[in-house]
Amino acid sequence: METQPDSNLTDSNLSKIPSGETWNYEATVAKVETIIRQIETGELELAEVFDQFATAVEYLHQCEDFLAERQQKMDLLIETLTNDSDF
Repeated sequence: METQPDSNLTDSNLSKIPSGETWNYEATVAKVETIIRQIETGELELAEVFDQFATAVEYLHQCEDFLAERQQKMDLLIETLTNDSDF
């Protein structure tokens, strides 16, 4: 599902969520979990640990931005339902 811009999100936040149908919340969380397991093994060189950690943080930002955008859309839908029931 393609991420649609939300007027309440900043451009810097939107740039963190890859556009197109290839980005998936669950798959991104799985990538973070894989990175954590790799780091926890203690077998990575220190430079690789830092690189992997930075990648995991970026993935988590993408997930956070995705959830924030969806929450705003849900709030708008709920507000619309509430306003419609007033009539």
